[in-house]
Amino acid sequence: MENRNKSTFSVTFLWLAVFFCVCLIASNLFATKVISVFGINLPGAVVIFPISYILNDCIVEVWGYRKARLVIWMGFAMNFFVILAGQLVVWLPAASFWEGAPHFDFMFNMAPRVAGASLLAFLAGSTLNSLVLSKMKIADKGRRFGLRAIVSSVAGELTDSLIFMPIVFLGTPVRTLISMMLAQVTFKVCYELLILPVTTLVVRKLKESEKTDVYDTGISYNPFRIGDV
Repeated sequence: MENRNKSTFSVTFLWLAVFFCVCLIASNLFATKVISVFGINLPGAVVIFPISYILNDCIVEVWGYRKARLVIWMGFAMNFFVILAGQLVVWLPAASFWEGAPHFDFMFNMAPRVAGASLLAFLAGSTLNSLVLSKMKIADKGRRFGLRAIVSSVAGELTDSLIFMPIVFLGTPVRTLISMMLAQVTFKVCYELLILPVTTLVVRKLKESEKTDVYDTGISYNPFRIGDV
């Protein structure tokens, strides 16, 4: 299939980009609750955060690394905006009759260290996920999407956890930290494995409807070249 000209507007791509950003913002909010799954304690973000990797895989596979890079930076910017806006509202004095201030503050008053770790981990993990999937697609000549999606997700999720967990849980015993990281990565990857048949079907349908199947040959993988789409 021929690649579309970069000036062509895709409504489907726009929907996926918006969905990606919403998943990231929602995962930050959901992370304020700790859930227990089969006796394993995990942040509530694991319910929705893996979806961002699935969407990332779809975008890279259909539209290529450059479009995915743009969406990742959009997600980063939107996340940053919500964190700043949340802090502003937390700092503003609450009405005397309103009793929800402590709960609101608990959800939105993210410590700078946690906010920084979250943004940095997402940026590094998502970018690596896109890069691995893109390069493996070229090497495999477009075959074995399922394997490529899982390998890239493992690389991305592991990078995300390696950055986020040590910063947020500074001072936690190393053995406990490793256990938490492995549990989180394992849960997210299993999540993606379960939904892989759906992801594969969606990717195939997207290629057919969008009439595009990008191979990232000869492009720059510089994560900061946002304008190169």
